[in-house]
Amino acid sequence: MKRKVALVAAAFGILVGGPASAGWPDDKPIEVVIGFAPGGATDVMARKLLPAVEQKLGGKVKFVVMNKPGAGGEIAFAAIQRAAPDAYSIGVVNVPGYNLIPLTRKTQYSMDEIRLIARVVDDQSVIVVPADSKFATLADVLAALRSKPGSVTFGHNGAGTNGHLAIRMLAGAAKVEPNEISYRGTALQRTDLLGGHLQVGLVSVSELPELHGGNKGPLRAIAILSKQRSPALPDVPTAEEQGVPVTMTAERGFAAPKAIPDEIAKKLEAAIAEGLRDPEYLKASPGDVPVISFMPGAEWQKRLDDMNKALQPFADVMKAQEQK
Repeated sequence: MKRKVALVAAAFGILVGGPASAGWPDDKPIEVVIGFAPGGATDVMARKLLPAVEQKLGGKVKFVVMNKPGAGGEIAFAAIQRAAPDAYSIGVVNVPGYNLIPLTRKTQYSMDEIRLIARVVDDQSVIVVPADSKFATLADVLAALRSKPGSVTFGHNGAGTNGHLAIRMLAGAAKVEPNEISYRGTALQRTDLLGGHLQVGLVSVSELPELHGGNKGPLRAIAILSKQRSPALPDVPTAEEQGVPVTMTAERGFAAPKAIPDEIAKKLEAAIAEGLRDPEYLKASPGDVPVISFMPGAEWQKRLDDMNKALQPFADVMKAQEQK
């Protein structure tokens, strides 16, 4: 009977007992879903890195970036989960939003149905203002809010993102009430900051390559939300130095449907690791260089599982506020 089954399988071109993914990647495009608008840190990171990953995979494949912004990245995360587990449709996940959003409400995706492939960057959050802003320091912003609650607009890239969580943490630590405005990506925040429609923005170090080393340009960083100053922005004090002990980073990396074959996941993980060391990529992406922080998928998953414990109290507060 086993021999008959094998013969039938062979007749229909089915590979019995062998790796169905042996031919991956074939000569066909691989879609990479991004949960934010073009021009932001996630989009730029992917578009700069993926050509190097293509070469590490043999050079016969082509990654095609698909931007699906909205709901703090949830639309893209759900698309990753729903994709066929053949690794011809993958995506980028953004932490903390990826693991925070399901703690606050029912979502279109489950972390249990997505496999992390590799973390690429660990990007510190930065508070920025227009260069001609009246706010010279974080203390100036907080003083204005204490004088008149809600008087200063703060931009972030959607519910559950690092910027959103950072604003909530700042508000709690400094006991102020900022006027939050949600955007679909950093590029839109930047446009409104430069146009005078937004007073304060929450972005990441990699999104400010023009400020690295000098903090000079149309925008100006007034605080970095990390334990130590960034080598990229050495003159920008931490929030803690200014009396507000708040830290927040944005982690970004690649993920695929849970059922992706192990051999494909490992091959993709290795190609990403090699791509991050590629000289051409490093030269083309100076904004990412200070924040590159590769981590294998399994290790990254464990980190997020541990992170959820720390995020739960903030998630509970967010749920309570939304229910009012």
